[in-house]
This record gives sequence, structure tokens and C-alpha cells, in this order.
Amino acid sequence: MADASADEALARMGYKSELPRNLSMLSILGLSFAIMAAPYGLSTTLYITLDDGLSVTIIWGWVFVTLISIAIAASLAEICAVYPTAGGVYYWSAMLSTRRWAPLMSFIDGWLTLVGNWTVTLSIIFGGAQLILSAIALWDESFVANAWQTVLMFWAVTLACTLVNIFMSRWLDLINKVCIFWTAGSVIVILITLLTMADHRRSGEFVFAEYDSSQSGWPAGWAFFVGLLQAAYTLTGYGMVAAMCEEVQNPHREVPKAIVLSVVAAGITGLLYLIPILFVLPKVKMLREVASGQPIGLVFKTVTGSAGGGFGLLFLILGIMMFAGIGSLTAASRCTYAFARDGAIPGFHLWRRVNKRLDVPVWAIILSSSVIALLGLIYFGSTAAFNSFTGVATICLSTSYGLPIMISLIRGRQDVSRSTFSLGKFGFVINAITIVWIVLAVVLFCMPYTLPVTPSSMNYASVVFAGFASISIIWYFVYARKHFTGPPISADEAAAAAGVMTGSAVDSENAVAEIAELKKSPSE
Repeated sequence: MADASADEALARMGYKSELPRNLSMLSILGLSFAIMAAPYGLSTTLYITLDDGLSVTIIWGWVFVTLISIAIAASLAEICAVYPTAGGVYYWSAMLSTRRWAPLMSFIDGWLTLVGNWTVTLSIIFGGAQLILSAIALWDESFVANAWQTVLMFWAVTLACTLVNIFMSRWLDLINKVCIFWTAGSVIVILITLLTMADHRRSGEFVFAEYDSSQSGWPAGWAFFVGLLQAAYTLTGYGMVAAMCEEVQNPHREVPKAIVLSVVAAGITGLLYLIPILFVLPKVKMLREVASGQPIGLVFKTVTGSAGGGFGLLFLILGIMMFAGIGSLTAASRCTYAFARDGAIPGFHLWRRVNKRLDVPVWAIILSSSVIALLGLIYFGSTAAFNSFTGVATICLSTSYGLPIMISLIRGRQDVSRSTFSLGKFGFVINAITIVWIVLAVVLFCMPYTLPVTPSSMNYASVVFAGFASISIIWYFVYARKHFTGPPISADEAAAAAGVMTGSAVDSENAVAEIAELKKSPSE
């Protein structure tokens, strides 16, 4: 019954249901949890906070960004409850806008979302490839992976994630659920192992109050904000799971809950992971000098006293990485499929196809993984430019989340007043806080992590972002300006259709009549 009503409402929003609704709320929670992958994300970006503030930035920066992320997630969940489609923020930007502005707003947000999904998947998988190769240095400290070794490992991990998404789609529900238990179990094992095996432990004052920005080159206070990229990058993928709305029963209830709960779960998990690491942290100078830029393996090796012990703990993190890579590619491919479905991507006729035998948008998966694999070639030209994809992913996803929230705020939050996940009287304040943070974050994450700036330490996030923006602008004027009209129906029609599923506005028969009347009405 839930499936029928959800498919019926989706059809009235202008889309045909092509994907099986076989994912549960726990599965979507696991997917969002997998994409954020707190222990893995915090491990691969540890090099940032070792320079930009150390313990205070690591712990309190994490707490601060977690609270902000919960506010953003709640704002998105409120909108998702009204418009639960695979288009996610792209679709919401159109529905919340006036008819005049809907095509442009949805086009802008669609490209922000698409680039954000691709680059966050890219950064997750590439960081995983670097982490795998860094394990060799646990036995051979002189080993430093060259560009070819790194890119080949990156392509191998990308291929593995692609094959799972294409041929094991029926197992994604189980994979997402297993991720929750693997991550929780890994954090517990790492916590107990580190605290029991460490010969030397740091003081509580060091863990919670040590602030050292002397290596950053930034003014002491500002280094804290620059170092927030570690937490912001990790806590950035929760909005991506909105793209899975068309594969969930009762998405207007289950997906909003998953979006918010995943951030809360990731925040708690990250704190439980960071605190024991800081209590047993080896000499910071030694960690800063790790050639691979990935010091977490050395932390584990130093504490356990052996390369084998260090790899055992690192293996748990690598497992989390694989869940993250698979999950992020799943969300990225659904985002690609949804955007192509409305004709917004070159070659959209191919990318929007769903393979009936496998029940997945195979070509959207192939496009996403191909773009990601090709972008890996940038590493041959500049490692600094490639590392900026972390910042690009954070900027694109943050701004893509912020656009529908800002539109809703400007228009007096009219559309979300009937949301089943309403923020009530606190909605204006929560929405405003999220917008202020996103504006600040865009500025922060275009800055280099340390000063003085050299070609190898420069943050090229703004340059990479501008490159993607240029592609979308060219495509808009070449094709989209005349042919792209945004989602197939108006906000009023979508609201009536959503009422079928939520039961919050009209019953099914009244919704049919209401939509019919709306379709007769002339456009504004």
C-alpha cells in the first residue's frame, strides 16, 4: 500500500516510478552514515588540523560543525518531507521558487549538486587509495607511492565500487545496514585497543584544551576556522541521500528522519573516535612529516608497537572507506539519473535509462564513475590541485543545500508550513543560521591550509569550482536556456501530488481533481 501511494504521488509530480522501493529507513540511515564515514573522513584529513589548531580544532571544531550540520540537515528534512523525489535539492529549488525563476534556480542547484556528488565520491575513493598505499609504509618507512601507483590504486577502488553498484544493487539494503555495525564495531575496537596498549598517554588538558597554530601561518584565531574543513568535509554528504527517495517506502517520513539521525550518529561516532586518538597521539612533529600525508597508520603502528597491529586497526578504517565509496557512488548515480531525467545534462537520453534486469540506472553509474576516474588524471599534473577536490566537494554540496533553504526563507517558508517534519516557530532562526554558516564556509574552504603559499600548498578549490561552473554556464547558453524548463510540473501541482502520499492536504480523489484544474491554468 505504501509503495502504491508513493508511486502514485510520484506520477502526479510528473515522473514515472522506475526504481524498486526496496530500501528501508535503516538502510538510508546506513547509506548516509556510510557517505559521511566519520572515522575515515577524520583520518584522511587529520593533516589539516595538525597544523591548524591541533586538539581544540579537532575536538571543538568537530562539535561546532556537528551542531551546524544538524541545523542544515533539519532544514533539508523539512523540505524533503514535502517533496520526496530523487531530484533532491535540485527539485526543491524549483518547487520553492516562482514559476519564472524555477528553471534557472533548479539548473544552478542541479549542477552544484551534481559536481558536489561527483567530487565528494572522488575525494572519498582517492583518499582511500592513498590510505591503502600508506599501509605499505608501516613495514617499509622509505616507501612513497608515486603518481602512477596512486592513480592505478584509485582506479581499482573506483572499479570495485562501480561493479558493486551495478551487479549487487539488490544487496545495497544489506550493505548499508552492515555499514552501521561495521563502523560502530570499528570505533569500539579502536578505542579499546588504543587506550589499553598505549605506553604513554596525553593529559586531559592536551586532549581538550591544547591549541597550537604555530605551523599554520594564519593568525591564531583564524587558523581554527580554516581547520574546520576537516569536520565540514566529513559531515557533508547527508543531503545526498535525498536522491534515494524513489527507492524507499513512505519517503516523506523515512528519508527526513534518516537525514537528521545520520548526522547525530556521525557526530557521536566521530567524538568517540577522536578522543582516544588524541589521548595516545604520538609526537606531532613526526606525524606532520609523514611523506604520504596520511599519518593515521603511523599513529596506530606507534601505539600498538607493530606494523601488523597498526595495519589491523587501519584495515577497519579501510572497510569504512569501501562502504563510503560504494554509498557515495550510489547517491551520485541517482543524482545524475534524476538530473538527466529532466534533460539537464549533455547526452541525457542515455544517462536517464534504467536497466530493467538490474533495476538500476546503469549508464548514470557508468557516467559518474567515468567522470570520477578521468578527474583522477589531474593528479599527474598537480597533487595540490587534486587535493582541492575536498574543498570543492564541501563548497558545492554546502551551497546546493543552502539554495533551497534560502529560497524558502525569502518566500516566508510558505511551502514547508505543511511539512510532516516541520521546524515550527524555530524554523526561521535555524534556516538563517545555516545560510550564514554556508556563506562563511565557502570563503573558508577556498583558503590554503597553511601560509606562506607555494604552488604545492595552494588551495585550488576556487579554480576547480570555476572550471565546473564554466562548463555548466556554456551548456546553459548552448542548450538549456531554450530547452530546459526544470521539473515537469509546477510547485502547486507538486504540493497537491505530495498530499496524496502524506495525507496532509487532500485525499487521492481530490488531489486528482486539483491537479487537473492546475494544469488547465495558464502559466504565470
